[in-house]
Amino acid sequence: MQFDLSPIDTVDLISKEDFQKHYLKPRKPLIIKHLSKDWPAYHKWTMDYLKEAVGDQTVPLYDSSKADPSKPINASATEMKFADYIDLIKETPTDLRIFLFDPIKHAPKLLEDYIAPKNLMEGFLDSYPNMFFGGKGSVTFLHYDVDLAHIFHTHFNGRKHVILFENKWKERLYQIPYATYALEDYDVENPDFERFPALKGVKGIEAFLEHGDTLFMPTGYWHWMKYLDGSFSISLRAWDKSWVVKAKSLYNLTLQRKFDDFMKGNFKEKYMNWKEQLAIKRANKALENKRPV
Repeated sequence: MQFDLSPIDTVDLISKEDFQKHYLKPRKPLIIKHLSKDWPAYHKWTMDYLKEAVGDQTVPLYDSSKADPSKPINASATEMKFADYIDLIKETPTDLRIFLFDPIKHAPKLLEDYIAPKNLMEGFLDSYPNMFFGGKGSVTFLHYDVDLAHIFHTHFNGRKHVILFENKWKERLYQIPYATYALEDYDVENPDFERFPALKGVKGIEAFLEHGDTLFMPTGYWHWMKYLDGSFSISLRAWDKSWVVKAKSLYNLTLQRKFDDFMKGNFKEKYMNWKEQLAIKRANKALENKRPV
């Protein structure tokens, strides 16, 4: 069985007026097929090009195992030379991924290869692009971004399966308290509605990104991603104009994260078990009360 998923709106290009009216203001996801076609990266960013540009930097790698309750959420599973990792994902399916490592810091010339879509909106964080790499079959667990930025996520060198949910479904998705990710015990592609009944009836949207496709993800959208090929993406982030959203972002990044790390460090599995049980209790209550309306 699967979630109730609809396709994401897709356009080749879009005007600023239409983008802001139909997608930015209502906070609705969109795929823009040709946004990156004028970028040097569209033609230059192959696996071999990035391998040569970044070289032998040691990078942290993340796998699909469930988070260790005694460690921060972003604790890595292992590490490897960047060039060796690129060789691995070119040839071999693997669940190892790179995130929270910025190749651009080690190869500043990459900054010249992409263009933030300032013709569509303002507020881009020019100094903080993020790149993500994954082997065929690797999965990014279901979560929403802690800083609550709008994201323009452009994919390269392969295909990626994406499933998105509005933030209003967070309780029904079994959100872990004091965190921005969901209970990791269910399969987003094939959820077990008997074991996790609150998932039944949750509505989402789905896309399959190809080389050069740009996905606009509005602030707070839950996302799950699966690399169908060894490939990579870049995310350009922009602030939401709402001061309420900005305040929530600051809270997530400071008080909530510090509290959660403190509790993990001191209470480990006991704290994690309590959080998981509370996530289940909240999900069941939301289902019983037929939330969200």
